[in-house]
Amino acid sequence: MEFRTDKPIYRQIIDYAFGCIIGGGWRPGEKVPSVRELAVSLAVNSHTVLKAYDQLQMQGIIISRRGMGFYLADDAPERVHAEQREEFFESTLTGVFESMDNLGISIDEIVERYTDFKSAR
Repeated sequence: MEFRTDKPIYRQIIDYAFGCIIGGGWRPGEKVPSVRELAVSLAVNSHTVLKAYDQLQMQGIIISRRGMGFYLADDAPERVHAEQREEFFESTLTGVFESMDNLGISIDEIVERYTDFKSAR
């Protein structure tokens, strides 16, 4: 995995986990890679993976089973989807709105372009 400098590595590991969950590589109820396994496969410090796993655990996406490791929550895909939507509205869309203001783009123009985009699909 190639890490970017604009985002903390543990956040990029969370994004990686989200991709594994949404893509079906990690399935609800199944064991996820151990901290050590993921650290080795991503070539990062195990403490960084642990920080990401702690965050995923706080979000209810993975569950720790004492002595057995981490497992994906049954509703993990739905939780990931909700997290991604929230990040979109709080980060991405805010940036888009700032760009719109700076460029003098109206919401009507955006709606028109979005309608064209949806029609082309």
